[in-house]
Formats: sequence, C-alpha cells, structure tokens
Amino acid sequence: MKRIFALMMSLVMCAGLAACGSSETASGEDTASVYYLNFKPEQNAQWKELAKIYEEETGVPVTVVTAASGDYETTLMAEMGKSNAPTLFQVNGPVGLKNWADYCYDLTGSDVMSQLTSDSYALKNEDGSVAGIAYVIESYGIIANKTLLKKAGYSIDDITSFETLKAVAEDITARKDELGFAAFTSAGMDGSSDWRFKTHLANLPLYFEYQANDIDSTDAIKGTYLDQYRAIWDLYINNSTCSPAELSAKTGDDSRNEFLAGKAVFFQNGSWEYSDLVGEGKFKDEDLAMIPIYFGVGDEANQGLCTGTENYWCVNNSASEEDIQATLDFMNWCVTSEVGTTAMCGGKGAMPSGEAGMGFVIPFKDALESSNLFVKQDAEMTAAGKTPVSWNFSTMPSEEWKNGVGSALTAYAANQTDDNWAAVVSAFVDGWATEYQLANS
Repeated sequence: MKRIFALMMSLVMCAGLAACGSSETASGEDTASVYYLNFKPEQNAQWKELAKIYEEETGVPVTVVTAASGDYETTLMAEMGKSNAPTLFQVNGPVGLKNWADYCYDLTGSDVMSQLTSDSYALKNEDGSVAGIAYVIESYGIIANKTLLKKAGYSIDDITSFETLKAVAEDITARKDELGFAAFTSAGMDGSSDWRFKTHLANLPLYFEYQANDIDSTDAIKGTYLDQYRAIWDLYINNSTCSPAELSAKTGDDSRNEFLAGKAVFFQNGSWEYSDLVGEGKFKDEDLAMIPIYFGVGDEANQGLCTGTENYWCVNNSASEEDIQATLDFMNWCVTSEVGTTAMCGGKGAMPSGEAGMGFVIPFKDALESSNLFVKQDAEMTAAGKTPVSWNFSTMPSEEWKNGVGSALTAYAANQTDDNWAAVVSAFVDGWATEYQLANS
C-alpha cells in the first residue's frame, strides 16, 4: 500500500494539484467550486440533490461523485492523481488516515469544526491538528422482518442470544418449503457485499478480544473468538436463500432485494439501509426491527447494536485556497441549514424532492432528531442499559488484510472443512501481523 501511495504522490505532484477543483467561467476566470467524493452509494441521490440546491442558492458549483461499494480507496487514489481532484473526501479512521494525512487540511478553528457536539468526533494527527471530522454516527446489526417472523411462529422477544437466534433460524430452514421463505438473505461475497462480513461481522471477534485484553488496538491479534466467528458465519450461509457455493457471485443488491421481496427474515446490515427499505411504501416501521449480532460471548442479554463511525470528512489541502474555503462553507451549510440538516437526519419525504432523506444521526449542534427506526431502536437499547458494541474495524491494518479474510471466508463457504477454516484463521491472525508490520514499517 505504501509503495502504491508513494507512486500516487509523485503522480499528483506532476499533475500540479494547486488548481484542483476550480472551474472556469466563460471569461476564463477561475471560480471556487467543490468536488465531493462520496463514500456511501446508498446516499448518492440525496448528496446530488443537496449539491444542486446549494449551487442554486450560492452559485458555487458542487460536483458529487460516488465510489462503487468496496472501491472507495482505489477510486480516491485514482481521483487524487487528476488535475481536478476531490476537495472533500473521506477516511475511515486512524488507519485510513495514515495514507492520507499529508493531504488533510487542518480543520482546527473552522466553522464546521465548531459545530461538533464533542471533540471526540474529531480525528486528529499526532501533533493535535484536526485531519477529519465525523459526519455520521451509525448502527448495524441483524434487520428482521417481523411479519415473516410471526408467520414462522416467533417474535423478536424470542431472540435474546446466539443460541436462540440459531434455534429460530434452523427451524425456519427446516420448514423453508412450507413457509415460503428462508432465514437469512444471501451473504454475498462480491465487492458490493463482502464488507458486511470481512469488516462488519469481523468486528465482533475484534471487539470481544479488545474487551478481554483492555486494549483498543494491537499489532498482533490472537484470534481468541474465531470459533464464534465461524459459528455465526455457518449460521448465515447454511440457513440462507441460496447454496453457500453461490455466495461468491451474490451482490449487495441481491441481498437487499431478497429481503424486500420477503424471501428471508434476517438481513445483516445497518441504519443506512432504512430509507431503501421504507421508501416507496416497501415496508412500514412496524414491519421491521434491528437486533444485535449475537455472538455467544459475554452478557448477551445486555448486548446492544454495533454503533460508531468510520466516516470522517477531510478537506484536500492541495486544493486552491478558494476551493478549500468553498468546501468548508458547503460542509458548514450541510450541518447548520434547515435544508441540509433535514436531508441528513430525515427519513421518508425529507428531501425537497419528496424522496427519503439520509436518516443519519449527525454529531452537530443543529442536528434534528432522526426519524430512522433503527437509530431510535439503538437509542432505546442504550437507554435500557444495553451496551453498544463499539466499531473496532477502523483498527484493521489494511484493505489487503480484509481482502485476505474475505477470500478465505468465500472459499470456506464453498467447502466447509476444518482445513478451509484454518485458512480463515491464518488470514485473520497471520495476515494481521504481516499487514500491520507493512503498514507501520
């Protein structure tokens, strides 16, 4: 990764990024503009609509380009090598920042920084300068279709642990032909879907190992809870809408569409899916719930959803001064204006066009209460004393590590032998040590 990044940096220098992001008027004069490389495909339409509204209000052009799911880092590398590079981009936390720290404008003292409700949402360099700010707090877990669950003879209250989740899922599988639906949607392992399992599901063994050792990062993961990782992966892939051997070609859209079509009860995903599930009258709130990813470890009765962020806005310090200021102004407008905050926090009908908003919880002073059902459920669980599972996957040493785990999971799904699981363990443990050393040498 560092070798690729060094090459990219040299290309960027040759490209002369000092003028990146600016646009030219008919008279040949440069005007300030914003180029946002968006990380979240599920909010592409909302960001494009906000960009158009902002341009109409201010006259400042805002371009939104959305990277394909799973391809953000490679897209960012390619775009940063162009003369019109992004002025606003994203890193996923301290590990992601290592690749891009030299490109991050210091946000200390900026208007948007002053809007944060807590300094803990600032991503800082070792010298204390602010490289990025979190713009959304999210939760993920297992989304359940309560209507189908009831048809199978169960309710959400019946699922309080890994063992009860397993019992319900396996009973649904045993009656799959009779019921007309499966327990889980396909755990697709193509690039649009594998992040749900090589990153989000893999967060669970990290979380419990970090808890047990009272740490928040490590240069060498032990893999203490990989047996539990195998157990829930087995549960997903053997109680699904498709054969485990088909998962390598299944996409994120496949999984979502199966859930929307009522082909499965359970769908591992996050609060960001809310607008897609309730838009256009697909589901009503009363049809849905999000439950924790029960892992068979610790106090499961008091386990909450996985809640945190890997979404940090960064401003390209190689952009022109005019474009940097235009980008800062756009960010501040998004988190302080009625239009921006409604679009970011709202659900069904929140966009000026009448489409659903982003449904975010945003860590800014002018935030509106989210209408997102899954956000509300996370708040209810926390208020009831349940402990949210923190997001530790931002400490994963590299994308290469994630890809190694994903490839091993896919191979294991197709042929569930102990030897193939040993390859998953090796990718997880040995791969971690290797990639950490490469990233920090």
